[in-house]
Amino acid sequence: MDSFSSTNVVLKKQVTGESSVISRENVAVKRIRTEEEQEIANRKPSLIWKRTGGWTAASILLANQCLATLAFFGVGVNLVLFLTRVLGQSNADAANSVSKWTGTVYLCSLVGAFLSDSYWGRYLTCAIFQLIFVSGLVLVSISSWFFLIKPDGCGDGKLTCVPATSMGQVVFYLAIYLVAFGYGGHQPSIATFGADQFDESKPKERNSKAAFFCYFYFALNFGSLFSNTLLVYFEDHGRWTLGFLLSLGSAVIALVSFLFGTPGYKYVKPCGNPLPRVAQVFVAAARKWDVIPVKADELYELEGPESAIKGSRKIFHSEEFEFLDKAATMTEDDLSHQKNPWRLCTITQVEEAKCVLKMLPIWLCTIIYSVVFTQMASLFVEQGDVMNSYIGKFHLPAASMSAFDICSVLVCTGIYRQILVPLAGRLSGNPKGLTELQRMGIGLVIGMLAMLAAGATEIERLKNVIEGHKVSSLSIFWQIPQYVLVGASEVFMYIGQLEFFNGQAPDGIKSFGSSLCMASISLGNYASSMLVNMVMKITTKGDKPGWIPDDLNTGHMDRFYFLIAVLTAFDFVIYLFCAKWYTPINIDDSQGIEMEKQEDDVLAKV
Repeated sequence: MDSFSSTNVVLKKQVTGESSVISRENVAVKRIRTEEEQEIANRKPSLIWKRTGGWTAASILLANQCLATLAFFGVGVNLVLFLTRVLGQSNADAANSVSKWTGTVYLCSLVGAFLSDSYWGRYLTCAIFQLIFVSGLVLVSISSWFFLIKPDGCGDGKLTCVPATSMGQVVFYLAIYLVAFGYGGHQPSIATFGADQFDESKPKERNSKAAFFCYFYFALNFGSLFSNTLLVYFEDHGRWTLGFLLSLGSAVIALVSFLFGTPGYKYVKPCGNPLPRVAQVFVAAARKWDVIPVKADELYELEGPESAIKGSRKIFHSEEFEFLDKAATMTEDDLSHQKNPWRLCTITQVEEAKCVLKMLPIWLCTIIYSVVFTQMASLFVEQGDVMNSYIGKFHLPAASMSAFDICSVLVCTGIYRQILVPLAGRLSGNPKGLTELQRMGIGLVIGMLAMLAAGATEIERLKNVIEGHKVSSLSIFWQIPQYVLVGASEVFMYIGQLEFFNGQAPDGIKSFGSSLCMASISLGNYASSMLVNMVMKITTKGDKPGWIPDDLNTGHMDRFYFLIAVLTAFDFVIYLFCAKWYTPINIDDSQGIEMEKQEDDVLAKV
């Protein structure tokens, strides 16, 4: 027994010793792997390197987008009727209020994009603005419950609400603009953060990134489908607070799911404030107004693969806006000032400024389309509210007709990805099928057709007005073509915009690129509000009721729709010239490819 115990002790010591050696070897391997990976992470542009990201992380962000959109449209889609039924505004005033509010939503996207690109990064920006969004929805629910919905169930189109107090109106407007600020700031960052989960240097992930924007817009519309049907039904029947509370619940789930996915995301470092960088280019070029730019291969650029812009890849020289090349032309004065960035800029820095200038004409041409898009949340709803919306004894809320727009988006997205892209790819040789610029042009044309359909529906509605009645006998389902056409146009225009502005924006301003899509919607809403005011001022001279009076049966809203169609056609002609002139950004991917090779070498060693 003693000898057996002694043998066991020896064996245990040997095993323990071997384990210690193995353990030390594992630690050494882990240390080597950590050091090599860290070296790659330090040299790899933009990314805080982790073996994360991909479709798992992107799927969480798509779910977040779906839930956040459900919450947002639970407030926005029926807001025009809340303003008329609960707060007692006129049709024109309510349409303008909704346009201004929606414009503010998307204008706030510029704020979110700036903070995301410059200081906070995508993740922190998404988290903070979602907290603001949830806070706004809490206030919306409280203000409607305690101050506005008096008596209970009012605002259903039959029971009139007690005039709102000043306090109630102040709290409500503060709440909806908090919602606007939170959702608007969150939107461009979540889109770009989702795109960050895929590595452009890998062909497979590059294709996944292109598909992500389709699924992103699909998720947006899938979420709004529930708010435009279920929540709208409750709100249309006077249960406004319940609808707002359901929106709040959806927003809370969205925030929790976003935070839950934190360990699995791939993160991108902020690249610093782009405003001074762009300003430096113009200041340096202005200081050298009398200098003749040198040839492209003689312009100033840092040696090696690193860019002067932190976390950004280099950009090759382009021929447009040649006067800005003066900023990268080195003179004797530049040498004496030790390469002051306000006197001498790199090619990459100059090209970043050029990219912004080149994208602006394309962006401006999308604003008129957004005027078309915003009619769904205002005049389309008011038009449907004075049409026959009964199916037997069931009353269909006018705002729920936007479900046809959403279904159109969902169906057209599938048709585009599964049928049009492969077919157009074989015909054109472009793996994307149609370029982003081509898709945006098609979206403008279909948007114009939607306005013509809306005008034709309004003509028929006026023909079927019953004297002495507010509601026309024409079925609300006559609105289906205009909603379906708007949905089809969105697939081409907005998905094309997301891909175009994100893809063409330099690394240092990716969120800014995504925010341009939202900002065009913002200015489109403001332009729509201005257009309504101009039209009403001109058409109400004398005793005329105008094109969009409180009693739509005495107006001519069809002429307003046709006016927008004409403006869209004119805008399309200008867009063709801008799209033909545009040249894509040319990124230097050599550093990213080299980093991928080094990463594969490390993994092979391990």
